[in-house]
Amino acid sequence: MQVHPISPVFDRDSKVLILGSFPSVKSREAGFFYGHPQNRFWKVTAAVFGEDVPRTIEEKRAFLLRSHVAVWDVIHSCEIEGSSDASIRNVVPNDINVILNSAHISAIYVNGKTALKYYEKYILPTIHRQAICLPSTSPANAAWKMEQLVAEWKRIREP
Repeated sequence: MQVHPISPVFDRDSKVLILGSFPSVKSREAGFFYGHPQNRFWKVTAAVFGEDVPRTIEEKRAFLLRSHVAVWDVIHSCEIEGSSDASIRNVVPNDINVILNSAHISAIYVNGKTALKYYEKYILPTIHRQAICLPSTSPANAAWKMEQLVAEWKRIREP
């Protein structure tokens, strides 16, 4: 059983919440969200907000808070082989009320279809708020070009 090792990033000024499914091996090793060098999350969100791509954990955290973006994952713990979403089983969800009770979140987004699947199964029934599915920034979603991702992800600026 893998337990999510990364604390959520948010403050009371956060306006949008972006949820992934569960951190990849690289993210777990790096100790922060979207740690795989091929994941386009940081490039996409920096482009959306017209900023330089943050490099360090401190820069990434400051960028998210400055942009009023909260980030966490749907899954608190699960069995997973490597970083394979398809292998996820025995899911225990995160309690996103930790964020919702502290910040005025006007929109919830999920990063890809796997996050949506687990959000709809475990979180939607308890909080009754729909999430908007954005195309995954994962390197596995190679069909989506950078420009297409940025265009779709611009929605996070207009909650």
